[in-house]
Amino acid sequence: MAHTYAHPRPALAVDCVVFGLDDQDLKVLLIQRDLEPFAGRWALPGGFVRGDETLDQAALRELGEETGVSRVYLEQLYTFGDPARDPRERVVSVAYYALVRLSDHRIQAATDARAAAWYRIGELPALAFDHRRILDLALARLQGKVRYQPIGFELLPTKFSLTRLQRLYETVLERPLDKRNFRKKVLGLGILAELDEVERDVPRRPARLYRFDEKTYRQQARDGFLFEI
Repeated sequence: MAHTYAHPRPALAVDCVVFGLDDQDLKVLLIQRDLEPFAGRWALPGGFVRGDETLDQAALRELGEETGVSRVYLEQLYTFGDPARDPRERVVSVAYYALVRLSDHRIQAATDARAAAWYRIGELPALAFDHRRILDLALARLQGKVRYQPIGFELLPTKFSLTRLQRLYETVLERPLDKRNFRKKVLGLGILAELDEVERDVPRRPARLYRFDEKTYRQQARDGFLFEI
């Protein structure tokens, strides 16, 4: 026999802040809502959690359904439960942030999204619900964590130059870094594998390419190695 509950239960949703990086800017993936409330407004990809799925499954499903993005680095961020955050009903949202390589994903709006697009962090439109607050918290988390865990490599191509790696950190952290000190520090970590390849189709002298050696990093991490940029 099914139990009845004296207290109403809020709806459960997930919202995803998806970051990507091009040659110059840190960007976030937004969808244009096709349904009320806030029809026509831009928002973070997300939606309601189904009864037979985990939160992670719901986040990945919503990303795929609304934007076509899949196979991403995904991490739970925070839970947002202001009673007035959704005009339809009481909705508690578990927010995630994801990091993607822009070249690996071709976005395509679907289901209840009218459009999907990448926006520069510094040129964001007004967002629906409390999504600007969610985005700001995700950016602060990324800026804090990128210095102490090698998650930044999720934003880069598999092969990259040291110049591009430095540009990643300068873009995310929003401040310049000394070139000599940066290179000395990242090479001293011992987690970059130098490749017998150089950049192609660049106007300057081609630079040596590297890749992130995840296996070495994981071994060093088990031995107490501390990653810090």
